[in-house]
Amino acid sequence: MAKAGIPVPSRILSRRDLDFLLYEWLRAEALTGRERYADHSRETFDAALDTCQKIATEHFYPINRLLDLNEPTFDGERVHTPAELKAALKVFCDAGLMAAGQDYELGGMQLPCLVEKACFAWFKGASVAASGYPFLTIGNANLLLAHGTPEQVERWVRPMMAGRFFGTMCLSEPQAGSSLSDIRTRAEPQADGSYRLFGNKMWISGGEQDLSENIVHLVLAKIPGPDGKPVPGVKGISLFLVPKVLLNDDGSLGERNDVVLAGLNHKMGYRGTTNTLLNFGEGKFRPGGQGGAVGWLVGEPGKGLACMFHMMNEARIGVGLGATMLGYTGYLHALDYARNRPQGRPPQGKDPSAPQVPIVEHADVRRMLLAQKAWVEGALALNLFCARLIDDERTHPDDAERGRAHALLELLTPICKSWPSQWCLEANSLAIQVHGGYGYTRDYNVEQHYRDNRLNPIHEGTHGIQGLDLLGRKVRLHDGALLSAFAQRVHQTTGRAAEAGEEWLAAGHAVSQTGERIAATVSRLYGAGDLDVTLANASVFLEAFGHWVIAWVWLEQALAAQAALSAGGDGLPAADRDFYQGKLQAARWFMRWELPRVQPMLDLLDSLDTTTLAMRDEWF
Repeated sequence: MAKAGIPVPSRILSRRDLDFLLYEWLRAEALTGRERYADHSRETFDAALDTCQKIATEHFYPINRLLDLNEPTFDGERVHTPAELKAALKVFCDAGLMAAGQDYELGGMQLPCLVEKACFAWFKGASVAASGYPFLTIGNANLLLAHGTPEQVERWVRPMMAGRFFGTMCLSEPQAGSSLSDIRTRAEPQADGSYRLFGNKMWISGGEQDLSENIVHLVLAKIPGPDGKPVPGVKGISLFLVPKVLLNDDGSLGERNDVVLAGLNHKMGYRGTTNTLLNFGEGKFRPGGQGGAVGWLVGEPGKGLACMFHMMNEARIGVGLGATMLGYTGYLHALDYARNRPQGRPPQGKDPSAPQVPIVEHADVRRMLLAQKAWVEGALALNLFCARLIDDERTHPDDAERGRAHALLELLTPICKSWPSQWCLEANSLAIQVHGGYGYTRDYNVEQHYRDNRLNPIHEGTHGIQGLDLLGRKVRLHDGALLSAFAQRVHQTTGRAAEAGEEWLAAGHAVSQTGERIAATVSRLYGAGDLDVTLANASVFLEAFGHWVIAWVWLEQALAAQAALSAGGDGLPAADRDFYQGKLQAARWFMRWELPRVQPMLDLLDSLDTTTLAMRDEWF
């Protein structure tokens, strides 16, 4: 409970933690020395954060439960969403946030990616379902900016940046799922350079809604070969821009395209985000008097998957941030509940007539809160570190540093997506546990947080897919250059830890040893001589690797916190001292409770165990 005169802290996100990560660890202000961000300062960054905190708190957070209880409906003709959702998104768009990271010439603010993601964290924590619409649109626009033509940017990206059009990504199909090489949607070339698309897409978030003037679909499809049949495999996949409504020459809305909602999927979470099955070219609409959904090629024929990975990788990082923020807001709700819920007495309290104590006084409740703190604050630090890598990849003045940032980002993307999806979901589980019997009722938000977050281990590639990407590709790419780049980064940190006292010297040694062991395990796995055996337990490798990365993240945070404590001395305000001590304690917890989990996982991987691989369908 807040003391008199002290404002109640946010239950969405700790602004103090955000400021620590941005300014004390990741040095966001240093980015203003680069040409792209030269107009910015700490003041402009803080103003953007203040704006996002205010809008998220006043417009997104209040509708979070409303959207959960009032899912979008489909009457056979139109989708209907609560009016409050459209109002909240209008406030977001009117504030210019769709273009927060874009060039000035696109109406953008040219915020660093680091600051943009910190701003957007507020919305993901306030209402992950409501935030899905603008963030999918931003990813769609970023893909077109990277791979589209100037005309496509002018006609489609500008309206998206203004919030008039929203965007989607259409990959999966009912029969193909994640196996994109098996998609059947076909794109038939037309004499005017356009294409007509025919097929079905499944699990399309935002695929139909009543929130924007138009919807810009980015669709994977195959162009028939000379024999009239689609080219097999991923080499035959191309990417197309297919709008719900075609545009007239002057950019105004024109004829309805042949893109039709076949139905809504009803998921356990993210209920406020429409999730759709779309039919392309079913014939309900005949633009230009002809069958098929009109679309335009984005990029080169046969290079569609490479183009789409621009949006997919951005979406994977976005899923990681969403998972983090669901865990983070759940933790803050649990912390608030624990501080205000009196129950029981200390083990040594012998007087049954004595007042009950807040449950935060009980050791096991503090254990659960500390676990949540370590998981969610570690995950947020990783998310923002990856955003900082994007800034370095794009704007660092040194070519070698840009290359290193690119390598690190490639390696860490599956971790950034999957680790928060696993462990911040676990934080949501503990948040329910802290609430006790109330936790799984709808009287408290934490049960919704858990349901929302349970989707994220599946969104944008399951844990299994991320594990195959990490072990099957990333750690061996360019003769292990990506793994070496991260190991060098860890070595720099452990070198600083050696000068920070015995405790952090020992922690740095443990992190270094874990990295060496992981490298040896990679060699052991690839020495099996059988790729099936190598990759059989890739998910275990993913988890072990992720724990190593987060241990490094916590070592970095601990060093920054200890430096601040030392620099502040006796004059440091009590609130700051408590904050830094909390960081150090969470780092200790991760080193003592979580990092030791890695060694047994690596023992299992080193044994080349084939228990799961040898299991047969008939034996289940």
